[in-house]
Amino acid sequence: MILLSALYLAQGLPYGFFTQALPVLMRDAGHSLTVISLSSWLFIPWALKFIWAPYVDRVGNRKHWLLWLQLATLIGAVLLAGLDLSQTLWPLFFALLAFNFLAATQDIATDGLAVILLGSRERGLANGIQVGAYRIGMVLGGGLLLWVYAQRGFATMFLAMALLLAICTLPLLGLRLPPKTVAASPHRVHPGSWWSRLRRPGIPTLIGLLLAYKFGDSMGASLIGPFMRDQQLSLAQIALLKGTLGSLSGLAGAALGGLLAFRLPRRRVLLLGGVMQSLSLAPYALAATGAGGGFALIASATIAEHLFGGIATVALFALMMDACEPEHAGADYTLLASAVVICQGLAALAAGLIADLAGFAPMLTLSVLLSLIGCWVLLRALDRGRGPATLQHSWQTPARRAAQ
Repeated sequence: MILLSALYLAQGLPYGFFTQALPVLMRDAGHSLTVISLSSWLFIPWALKFIWAPYVDRVGNRKHWLLWLQLATLIGAVLLAGLDLSQTLWPLFFALLAFNFLAATQDIATDGLAVILLGSRERGLANGIQVGAYRIGMVLGGGLLLWVYAQRGFATMFLAMALLLAICTLPLLGLRLPPKTVAASPHRVHPGSWWSRLRRPGIPTLIGLLLAYKFGDSMGASLIGPFMRDQQLSLAQIALLKGTLGSLSGLAGAALGGLLAFRLPRRRVLLLGGVMQSLSLAPYALAATGAGGGFALIASATIAEHLFGGIATVALFALMMDACEPEHAGADYTLLASAVVICQGLAALAAGLIADLAGFAPMLTLSVLLSLIGCWVLLRALDRGRGPATLQHSWQTPARRAAQ
């Protein structure tokens, strides 16, 4: 659990900076919301990682993959610290693409390791830890590092990122892989391996349901940083909201989500998390109308967004792990995770276009409605037995009983 926490936190650090802090800096520099939303497409490695996931599953072993990937990310942060980024953000965009490729590949190895090592009963708690650690990484990257930038500039900020990544790498040194996690012969891998995983009965349906569940929430959440800046919040205030409040709320949500996913059927936790996650965007929409509330209203929305988002994410990740076959753990989970990333990219683009054309209030209101509809669609379909057969046992059955 310590190892998985460190690895997911390491993913969240650069991801948090590039998704939370960078949009604020871009908005501060005068970029339009459409341009800011288009930068989300630099996360394309997360959407395409299913293509090389079979290689990570079958070539070498996961410890070697993880060590080299962590080292490469650390070196990348140190190199960025030596660049003069005060005049242009273009080097950051190239770095974003490279960091995403490394982090996406690290995620394949980490998720595969988690699926293999964890039983059905453990997945709820483990995903609570996973989401909590990842959110801490995002908060550190989007909150703490933004604060460091405001105080000391780009160079110190990236050195701080490198130090945190180095600390996260330490638990890897003691990893001892059981024989079953050692990869098979590379000769069994071919470029179209992912296609056979996509053709599994029920997988295309599940992917569509995941897109429905995540689109509305992702659309609203994608521009919260620029929205805060447009509301005249200072960088220090944004760092406080995304740092202290976001961190505590995200941790509470991940812990509560892990406990609920351990004790209750997947359906019940996804219903609770999905509905409340959708409604958590409503205070942002209200603030965007100028109805009043100011900083306090936005702060309450931040708490709710991270708390209920943590619960929903834990339940969704556990559901995705339930759908995987152990012998293809990394490839199966990566395929589903890639679909979620594609959904987030499309949602971010839609958010930027709508917000530029109509404003933040209509975009956020629409995101609440779409998120509620998506939650209903997923629950309704899985209640009717749609999706992979491997889901049915845990869908209506408490995790403790499903593991017996």
